[in-house]
Amino acid sequence: MSSWTVAELARAGSVSRTVLTTRFKKAVCRGPHEYLTAWRIELAAKRLCQGEGTVASIAHSVGYGSDSALSTAFKRVMGTSPRDYRGHPSSEAVGFS
Repeated sequence: MSSWTVAELARAGSVSRTVLTTRFKKAVCRGPHEYLTAWRIELAAKRLCQGEGTVASIAHSVGYGSDSALSTAFKRVMGTSPRDYRGHPSSEAVGFS
């Protein structure tokens, strides 16, 4: 998974970042960065529950450059670290869908 940016997505869609963000929010009720973060955290949470690899390998597989980057985002979204979540998964969903 690549580490996409809003600028790259806008360029791929031949629109400005502002237009992309406005259209994206209208379509899915959140900005592209927030949506991508939720998607990555949901994927990471599933892999943690399934015991798939180390936190570092999961981080890389969902588009984070390091386990610390995943840990920071995961804790912000889920309220706990990936390691703690793996040991005691919550029933709370990230709300990607």
